[in-house]
Amino acid sequence: MWSSGDWILHHNNAPAHMALSVQQFLARNNMTVIPHPPHSLDLAPCDFFLFPCMKGQMKGKRFVDVSEVKKKMLGVLNNISTEEFQKCFQHWEKRW
Repeated sequence: MWSSGDWILHHNNAPAHMALSVQQFLARNNMTVIPHPPHSLDLAPCDFFLFPCMKGQMKGKRFVDVSEVKKKMLGVLNNISTEEFQKCFQHWEKRW
């Protein structure tokens, strides 16, 4: 998709995303960016779908070390179905 230009980028207004170097890179590569209103966490799929899904699976669990957390998180991510992701992006489109 990079070479065809047939995609769009949605990112929030985090300082790292709004840095001049990032803005110049996006402009130089003719990337279409979807505007993200300030203080609108409910627009980012990670905020309304992915993080709550992951948090729900992790809540109340104790882990011995970071590698155990990573293993559990990978399991959670790998168990999200294609249909769930499709629904997520349908909801994202409505929210946007």
